Amino acid sequence: RAGQRTRFKAFVAIGDSDGHVGLGVKCAKEVATAIRGAIILAKLSVIPVRRGYWGAALGEPHTVPSKVSGKVSSVMCRLIPAPRGTGIVAAPASKRLLQLAGVEDCYTQSKGSTAA
Repeated sequence: RAGQRTRFKAFVAIGDSDGHVGLGVKCAKEVATAIRGAIILAKLSVIPVRRGYWGAALGEPHTVPSKVSGKVSSVMCRLIPAPRGTGIVAAPASKRLLQLAGVEDCYTQSKGSTAA
């Protein structure tokens, strides 16, 4: 029983690009099992994402309705509304999550460290 046990952790993000996004995390001995479990957990954790306008309320909502922030441990992340055509100014992981949520234009700001 001595020695290391290899385990795989899968992170799965799902979204309909229309205001709904979910994130699932699963750990298992096999990759396929971890991915399958993460997909199920992501579907169970879908939340609505409010979208709004930067200026005039013309067309579809394209950005976050106001400045919002969230904090976990020492990491603080802030979403700031952006004018139409700006795109998502964010790190690759958060950019993909915002795209899955249907946000087209947004600035992000983050502080803190995730180093263990």
